Amino acid sequence: MTALRLVLADDHPVVRAGLTALLGSTVGVDVVAEASTGQEAVRQAVLLRPDVLVMDLQMPDLDGVAATRQITRLAPGTAVLVLSMSDDDDDVREAMRAGARGYLLKGAAQDVLVRAIFDVAAGGTVFGPGVGTRLLARLLDPGPGAGPVLPVLTSRERQVLDLVAEGLANPAVAVRLGLSGKTVGNHLSSIFAKLDVDSRPRAIVVARDAGLGRNPGRPGPGPVPNPDR
Repeated sequence: MTALRLVLADDHPVVRAGLTALLGSTVGVDVVAEASTGQEAVRQAVLLRPDVLVMDLQMPDLDGVAATRQITRLAPGTAVLVLSMSDDDDDVREAMRAGARGYLLKGAAQDVLVRAIFDVAAGGTVFGPGVGTRLLARLLDPGPGAGPVLPVLTSRERQVLDLVAEGLANPAVAVRLGLSGKTVGNHLSSIFAKLDVDSRPRAIVVARDAGLGRNPGRPGPGPVPNPDR
């Protein structure tokens, strides 16, 4: 039996070392590379074409969701299995929409992780204990008023647009969300494309029409800019 070829992507060296030791000793698994950034994870997927890439969501230079989206497009034969500290429903949903085939929480038992790796490699979809149960409950009973504002955007893009609609400049948005200025700019480019607008003022108009930029816990936004000026 040919061993599954595995790449591990996590920005914490201790976590990577632990996973390498854990999975490297597993029969039928061959850890062929590690990645400490999102861009590096994409490069390893494209160059090595592993069967599975285990991906953390909080990655420098390119977050796990964006990296997963690129891997799905550039190396479609590689199954991405997210292994994250976050059990936020939006993170789970965005990761799966990006093309991940599984989502586990860090701290999952060794047998759960190993089984998930083999399952996603075989084309299956895997959710860890708790994640799958909660996601199923949301699908069966989404509750009143379910559905995000501007659903074409990701949760992070809505956060960026919300702050932009309040009148914050890119550097201030970056500080508020703990992102780099380049990442904010990338999010805005994606937002403009998805909303089919060609300027920041037009995006702000769309955002405020949808109710963004009006957080009651923060100072109110200034006047809506004229998109034709």
